[in-house]
Amino acid sequence: MSAPLRVMVDMSATLIHHGHVRLLKTAKELGYVIVALTTDDEVIAKKGYTPELSFEHRKEVLEALRYVDEVVPCNWLLDDAFLDAHRIDLLVHGHDNSNDVRAERLAILPRTPGISSSLLRARVLDAVASQLKRDKAE
Repeated sequence: MSAPLRVMVDMSATLIHHGHVRLLKTAKELGYVIVALTTDDEVIAKKGYTPELSFEHRKEVLEALRYVDEVVPCNWLLDDAFLDAHRIDLLVHGHDNSNDVRAERLAILPRTPGISSSLLRARVLDAVASQLKRDKAE
């Protein structure tokens, strides 16, 4: 019997949601799942904000999920050398993949419609703004 595939999923997981869980569940069906989690400095540099949860807290949440076997820090973009360093057979990513990885090592999956960390962040900010208006009106 051959060893299971080593599957990597790269994500920032700044606000973890059901779309992340679905992606990880699908990856787990393929093999042993290693999450390449974007570091705080990379999130700040690439997305322009400090993550709501620190790298260590995001890592802790991901490690608690049954679909995740391991979490490693990563930069914003991955390449074949990073996959090689972690002995990865397959990188699983949503359709917005920008990683410079050979096609035969890449599985592109559809994103969960209607959800993203950016959408959640906007909803929270809208809710806070609405609450502040109500508080001011009282």
